[in-house]
Amino acid sequence: MVVPKTYPVQLIQPDGQRVHNPAYSASVADIGPAQLRDLYRDLVVVRRLDAEATALQRQGELGLWAPMTGQEAAQVGSARALDADDYVFTSYREHAVAWCRGVDPADMTALWRGCAHSGWNPADVNMTNPAIVVGAQGLHATGYAMGAKLDGADIATIVYFGDGATSEGDMSEALGFAVAWGAGVVFFCQNNHWAISAPTQVQSPVPLAQRAAGFGMPAVQVDGNDVLAVLAVTRQAARHAREGSGPFFVEALTYRMGPHTTSDDPGRYRAPADLEAWKARDPVDRLRRLLERESLVDAAFFDDVDSAAGDAAMRLRRGTLELPDPHPLTMFDHVYATEHSLIARERAGYAGYLASFTDTDEEAVR
Repeated sequence: MVVPKTYPVQLIQPDGQRVHNPAYSASVADIGPAQLRDLYRDLVVVRRLDAEATALQRQGELGLWAPMTGQEAAQVGSARALDADDYVFTSYREHAVAWCRGVDPADMTALWRGCAHSGWNPADVNMTNPAIVVGAQGLHATGYAMGAKLDGADIATIVYFGDGATSEGDMSEALGFAVAWGAGVVFFCQNNHWAISAPTQVQSPVPLAQRAAGFGMPAVQVDGNDVLAVLAVTRQAARHAREGSGPFFVEALTYRMGPHTTSDDPGRYRAPADLEAWKARDPVDRLRRLLERESLVDAAFFDDVDSAAGDAAMRLRRGTLELPDPHPLTMFDHVYATEHSLIARERAGYAGYLASFTDTDEEAVR
C-alpha cells in the first residue's frame, strides 16, 4: 500500500522563522507581539509546573505524575483557541490545558497525591478532571456535545487524547457517534509518537488524521511543536464545531520528552538519537527564537517570565504539601450527584468496620 505524503501545518520553523500559509496565517492575524509574549509565558510556566510536579513525585509527595514536557505548544496553542463557554474533556496529561483554563496550580495535584477523586470543580473552568481510563473521555465529550446541540448551545467541545487512544474501541465509537449525530466535537490527538512503549507505526500504517476520513469527518495534521500553527488550526476546528458543521479531527505531531508516567523508563524502548532530534524542535525554544529574531523581547522580559514560572511552581508545591489527609469515609462523597442507597449502605458498612478497631475514635469515623 502506498501511503500519501502528508505535510503538517506549520507557521513557525524550528529556527524561529515564520512560514506563510494562506489557509491558516489569517486565523492568527490578531496575534501581535503582546500575544506572542503571552504564549511564550504560558509555555515556560507550564514546563516549570511539570518539572515541579515530577520532582514532588520523585520526593515521595505524589503517588504518580504524567509528565507533558515537549507537548507544551500542542496544549497551550489549542487551549488558547477556545472560548470560555467551550467545554474541555481531558485525558491525564493536559496540565498545560488546565493552566490555560484557569485551574489554580495548587489544585492540580490532589488526585495524584491520593487526597481526592478530583482536583478542581469542572463547572468553574469548563474542564473535566484527569481521566485515567484511556479513550473513555471521547465518549463523554461526544455525549456532552450531542446534548449541547439539542439545547441549541453554540459551543465547541474538545477532547484530548494520545495516539495510543486511537486504538481503543471507545474512541472509534465516539468518532462514529459524533459524525452520525453531527456533534460539535474537536477530537484533538496529541501524537507524541509513543503509546507507553508502543510506537505509532505499530498502531497505524497511515497518519492518524487519515483515520478520520473513514468516519466521514474533516481532519488536519499540524506541527504540534508550533504553538502558532496549533492555535490557528484549533481556532478553525472550534469554529467548525460551533457553527453546527459537526466534528473535526486534529492530529498534533509532537513528542513526549520524558517518561509516559513517573513509573516508566523510556530509555528501555527508545533511542537517545530520537530524543536529541526532537530536542532541536523544542516548542519553547522555537517561540523564543521567533521573539528574538523579531526583536520583540529583552532580558527584563525573560527575567519576568522566569519569576512568574517560579511563583506558579511554588504555589503548586505549597498546595501539594498542604493538602490534608482525607477522612476515610470521604471516598463515598460525590460518587453520584444525589444520595444513592447503595452508597449509603457501603458507607455505613465501612464506618462500622472502622469503628470495630479498639484504637479508633468513634467520633472520627462518623
